[in-house]
Amino acid sequence: MADDDAAGPETEARGPKGDDAATMAMETDVTSVPEPETTGAVSEVEDGAPEGSDEPGAPEGGARSAETGFGGLGLSERSLRALAKLGYTEPTPIQCGAIPPALEGRDVLGSAQTGTGKTAAFSLPMIERLAEADQGRLRGLVVTPTRELAQQVERAIRSYAATTEIESTVVHGGVAIGPEIRALEWGCDILVATPGRLLDHVERGTADLGSIEVLVLDEADRMLDMGFIDDVRRIVAETPSSRQTLLFSATIPNPILYLAHQIMREPMRVQVGLEKAAEGIDEVIHPVDRAEKHELLLHLLESRTEGQVLVFTRRRDTASYLSDYLRGRGLSVDDLHGGRSQAERTKSLQDFRDGSTRILVATNVAARGLDIRGIRHVFNFDVPDDPRDYVHRVGRTARADETGDAITLMSPHEWLMVRDIEKLTGEPIERRSVEGFEPSIEPLAAVEEDEEETSRPRSRLTRGTRRR
Repeated sequence: MADDDAAGPETEARGPKGDDAATMAMETDVTSVPEPETTGAVSEVEDGAPEGSDEPGAPEGGARSAETGFGGLGLSERSLRALAKLGYTEPTPIQCGAIPPALEGRDVLGSAQTGTGKTAAFSLPMIERLAEADQGRLRGLVVTPTRELAQQVERAIRSYAATTEIESTVVHGGVAIGPEIRALEWGCDILVATPGRLLDHVERGTADLGSIEVLVLDEADRMLDMGFIDDVRRIVAETPSSRQTLLFSATIPNPILYLAHQIMREPMRVQVGLEKAAEGIDEVIHPVDRAEKHELLLHLLESRTEGQVLVFTRRRDTASYLSDYLRGRGLSVDDLHGGRSQAERTKSLQDFRDGSTRILVATNVAARGLDIRGIRHVFNFDVPDDPRDYVHRVGRTARADETGDAITLMSPHEWLMVRDIEKLTGEPIERRSVEGFEPSIEPLAAVEEDEEETSRPRSRLTRGTRRR
């Protein structure tokens, strides 16, 4: 079953879903991509350092030596001062690979695990270019799939541009459009936007993309999953062909490679690491009957009293139910999903960020890109349908070289989905039964039961043939 939020208010989808076939390289490489299928490596990036964080104020893990650091990437003293103020000391592998060619004006197609500093990798080169002249005119555009990610990226850009005169603003659905129109009329250098709301502004004439010099497509694979590719093509068509394009994504499915071939000029491909959970995450699977999942979750939460907790579900109604259930047991909890208003979602996130709420129950709207420090435990109440979503979910913990745990509650009928996750990551996940919550049927038996039910011949009436 697809995540219920995929068609919720935050998606603003206009186009059809694309092909989800994912192709990930097994090594760190930097590749030139003249054709979608081309993946020949031309040089390598160091990939032995801890991951960093996209969130301003979080020290980034390093890939380069202490002698080089960010200064060795070609950034100006102005940018280095901003990074030092934020506490950033060493660049991550994706930053080492993407920032130098982006500073040279090259198009970049970048992919790396979640939580590795992709926001800084595209923001810093864009700020460097736009800080030179013509400030106050819209010349930089960042397109993201969700409202929450758009807000986070715009906050990061403001922090990175603190030593410049660069102004940024954000537009997205779920809020009144009037204040956004006034902000655009006032003028900005960089606009961060979700696809649907951006096209609304373009159609109203309140956003002119004719002077865009740098276009960033962030979390491109998520935009593909959410059906935004047609919107993205329309947005690209509004920008000058002379622009620089930076496309960043956690994975690079074939449709994204094809899109890159169509809209980018000989992009430098920077790909870091395998598609797997980041280091520092202790992963475990607890087999349990579906009907007892909520009780097991409560039991596990009561034994984990330190750090914040993020619980993922497939559907918004499940998120609401779990939130009410846990709140009724005296826990500090809120929920985040597409069925809530933008104001409610913003408040839920803010309360979770500042620690007012300890537990946040969310659908996949929070799985991509969002960087919240201090998340110690991630629970998968439902096993995600797409194994890539598992990687993004558990990537909410152990960010910026911290540690955390990822606990998945697996009902017997979800065994095949877990197997797909293990195929993607190339690593088995430990199964550990919890006393008193052992499943009533073994996972393999449940799968065989499902297959037998599917293959059982239907009656004539079921097949639509009347008896005579």
